[in-house]
Amino acid sequence: MDPNWLPFHPNPSKPRIKLPKGAVDAHCHVFGPANKFPFAPERKYTPCDASKEQLFELRDFLGFQKNVIVQASCHGTNNDALEDALLSSNDLARGVAVVSQDIRDADLNRLDKAGVRAVRFNFVKRLVDNTPRDTFQNIAKKIADLGWHIVVYLEAQDLEELIPFLKSLPTDVVFDHMARPDVSKGLDSEEFNLFQKLMENNKFWCKTSCPERLSNAGPEQNYSDILPFMTLLVKNYSDRVLWGTDWPHPNMKSHMPDDGQLVNILDAIAPTDELKIKLLVDNPTRLYWND
Repeated sequence: MDPNWLPFHPNPSKPRIKLPKGAVDAHCHVFGPANKFPFAPERKYTPCDASKEQLFELRDFLGFQKNVIVQASCHGTNNDALEDALLSSNDLARGVAVVSQDIRDADLNRLDKAGVRAVRFNFVKRLVDNTPRDTFQNIAKKIADLGWHIVVYLEAQDLEELIPFLKSLPTDVVFDHMARPDVSKGLDSEEFNLFQKLMENNKFWCKTSCPERLSNAGPEQNYSDILPFMTLLVKNYSDRVLWGTDWPHPNMKSHMPDDGQLVNILDAIAPTDELKIKLLVDNPTRLYWND
């Protein structure tokens, strides 16, 4: 792994809250193991190994019953590690793949059978090379016929120029990590208002995840500065929000979060049982297990 890589928390705390039956961790990853599933030559980072066994052990420890595993950019368009985890999950995991525009229908059908239900388009420039919009459009046309959707990863300052493209996509679109708002600009920033306006369109969903990645306050203050953003989205778009741990927290530089603390934050952002069930059970089940 990279010399400055922070490995995932070795001993997360047990959450003090009990999650609803059927709760889904709707954003997590597997890395390698590299001796079995090598990382892509074109990757921008080299992580530590984070195996399916470790992911499923954490799932059970935290009180979740299912996972949505997202292909990370370090594996490129080779989804072997993801597919292996899905096939080992006893139908308790679904996947978000990264594919090239020349992928064969037979390979898409195989991934679909394994449990893939979406593809991810990454627009974060420090993580991936630029991909032409036409390439993404060609992929979108292919996966729409399977009933899949599209997950997008971008940063708030890039949202405005991407809106026409995002609206043109033929499927539902899920934003990773609330499109990464800049907390220092506050809830009433132009960027976050633009994002909320977009969320008024039923085509769009978002993951109210990664306080550890977006907060300036940090774990000592329970990520307090980002919680109002998460709370607002859960309240206003309760039928189209998801939540995930982001384990094993790739590319974290400031600290490695305690996954138990992250789960406890759910009490603040989804304070009622009804909101928790929508966020953790109903919404991800509708999106990923509606076979």
